[in-house]
Amino acid sequence: MLASRAFSLIGKRAISTSICLRAHGHAGVVKADDFSLPAYADRRDVPLPEVAFVRDLSAQQKALKEKEKASWTALSADEKVELYRIKFNETYAEMKKGTNEWKTVLGGVLFFLGLTGLILIWQKHFMYGPVPHTFSDEWVSAQTKRMLDMRINPVEGISSQWDFEKNEWKK
Repeated sequence: MLASRAFSLIGKRAISTSICLRAHGHAGVVKADDFSLPAYADRRDVPLPEVAFVRDLSAQQKALKEKEKASWTALSADEKVELYRIKFNETYAEMKKGTNEWKTVLGGVLFFLGLTGLILIWQKHFMYGPVPHTFSDEWVSAQTKRMLDMRINPVEGISSQWDFEKNEWKK
């Protein structure tokens, strides 16, 4: 019973994996990228990438590359643009063009700040009790008067700041 259940699960896993591989267009073996070879990158600080943007040329692109070897005056403007797009993905103007990513980041930051504010308001309303009576002005003044009467810390503390003869704070 246990063995048949284990083989059933293994069989389902093998079938689901092979279906996933077929569904993603793999021919049974997943090929890893070779990062030891040069890669294409559009960067403003490196104007000429190590390799062309299009590596596998179509028949039309190959014919255009052969035509490129002749005089460039024979090429039309569209053909020159197509040759440029074979070598590069973006122009400098396209690379410099700003993105709207800052709006997403600012929106996310403001969203989480608002959420945090709502959590704090909820906590203050539902979790915390009323303010203790020891924070009232009357209580604090009575406590200060008691500390002065007891002459607490007369060298550097609160009693050193009080003038006992004039019954006021020292200036």
